[in-house]
Amino acid sequence: MPIYYGIKLELHSDVYEPAEDTFLLAETLEVRPGEIALDVGTGTGLIALLMARKAKYVLGVDVNPKAVELARRNARLNGISNVEFRLSDLFENVSGRFDVITFNAPYLPGEPEKAIDLALVGGKTGREVIDRFIAEVPDHLNENGRVYLVQSSITGVEETMREFEKAGLRGEVIARRHLFFEDIVVILAEKKG
Repeated sequence: MPIYYGIKLELHSDVYEPAEDTFLLAETLEVRPGEIALDVGTGTGLIALLMARKAKYVLGVDVNPKAVELARRNARLNGISNVEFRLSDLFENVSGRFDVITFNAPYLPGEPEKAIDLALVGGKTGREVIDRFIAEVPDHLNENGRVYLVQSSITGVEETMREFEKAGLRGEVIARRHLFFEDIVVILAEKKG
């Protein structure tokens, strides 16, 4: 059983396994004690479980029912109880506002054919899921809330910055890792004060 950052994880072939993009987010993410956090596209639950170390409460959501069940098992496996996992297509089953929202977005162009594809394929251009997330995220952010979005250079980082701007958030690339034919970036976006 693999251990990432001190968290034991069960894995499943239909759920995205933590990889370089996950690790870049884990190493960049900042959660302050007592904050309320949301992990969109939670997968195995790793990011949600890491945030639960400092956060008061974490909600992890995923559109893949197998991911939700796996994340629940991983929370129990690690004895972490201040986290909840539920099935949700982005914010569909999410209410309330959060201090921190993370999303390791699917960004490959195409149409998902099986459960695992939902973690990787972001629609016809690869941007559909990202753009929908950015349009909806301001309604779920507390006044000084922050968004950590992971995406690939393949899908247009500048376009993401423009979409955040349109949504009333100021974004900046705070981490970048070059892999094969792309750069994976973490964008931090905050409400303009």
